[in-house]
Amino acid sequence: MKIKHVVAIALLAVVVVWMAWPRERGALVDGYALPQNDSAVSAVAGNNAITSDNQAFTVRVARAEAQNYVQRIRVRGQTKAFRLVDVRAEVGGRVVATPVARGARVSAGDVLCEIAIDTRATDLQEAISREEQARMEYQGAIDLQARGLQSRVGLAQIKAALDSSTAAVKRAELSLARTRITAPFDGIMETRAVEVGDLMDMGGQCASLLDDTPMLLTGVVSEQDVGRLFLGAPVTADLLTGETVSGEVTYISRAADTRSRSYAIEVEIAAGEHSIRQGITAEIYIAANETQAHLIPASALTMDDAGIVGIKTVDQANMVHFAPVSVVGENNSVDPGMWVTGLPDNVLVITHGQEIVFAGQTVTPDSSWSSL
Repeated sequence: MKIKHVVAIALLAVVVVWMAWPRERGALVDGYALPQNDSAVSAVAGNNAITSDNQAFTVRVARAEAQNYVQRIRVRGQTKAFRLVDVRAEVGGRVVATPVARGARVSAGDVLCEIAIDTRATDLQEAISREEQARMEYQGAIDLQARGLQSRVGLAQIKAALDSSTAAVKRAELSLARTRITAPFDGIMETRAVEVGDLMDMGGQCASLLDDTPMLLTGVVSEQDVGRLFLGAPVTADLLTGETVSGEVTYISRAADTRSRSYAIEVEIAAGEHSIRQGITAEIYIAANETQAHLIPASALTMDDAGIVGIKTVDQANMVHFAPVSVVGENNSVDPGMWVTGLPDNVLVITHGQEIVFAGQTVTPDSSWSSL
């Protein structure tokens, strides 16, 4: 037998003897003593209160009082111009002038594009001359009829010729006037579709005109929230550009979108607040119904064994109670927290330590640090 086999057998024998050797109670293999007496754990049956023999935990509490809280509905939307119109030509022809630059502000009646007059002025003069001739013929026919020399049928034919020539004058005047394409309202010339020398057909686009007085906010509201909205509801919105604007609801659609089951809304931004561009993303907060609620720290919220959200409170006898609540809003201002309903008007809320105590337990409340 080789020596390494002998050494291995000897080591195995030592280990077996060491493991089988009896030891006294109270010693660990690593040299640390075991407790001589087992620790006792006290338990309280469900729905039973802790007795005074048990240790009372100290928990931090804060007093919360009911306040008027206006619930807000959060909607993601964007800015939109009051109207954006494509201004189009009503007659065809060659463009001879575009006096307004893109992005310039214009007033109603300002010329945006001008089309060549060509023969329209002479057509108008010809129509005016024919109208004068027809009027003279009509006056003469009336005189002849008075003397019995003109029949009523002949007079009616001459009257029709006069009316036709008058209509021709109106058409010629309109054709001449429509060579000057003007702004239908005050706004900003957003785009220009033609340049000098371009040939425009009837219905061709001259420019697009944007009306930014007022600007709007648009978005969609879910069917769960639309019933809480009303026309004139005050609105605040945070734009992606960092600006904050205010306004009121001016439109709530009556028909839902067939795919998303949501309702379109429009908010008119208060005039004169900002120079806002169209298409900026906005977080819209719409005031809904007013209710009584408590502002509590978000950390005070907990759940019971059934998964119901609530808070733990302390009564006058320093006994813990669990109160289910409904979260109706969040406060992001100087005093952050959660707005909840379902509590008495005045209540002592456990804000720290609520996870280590339970309903029916007597505790020692500490409110010296409270900021509520």
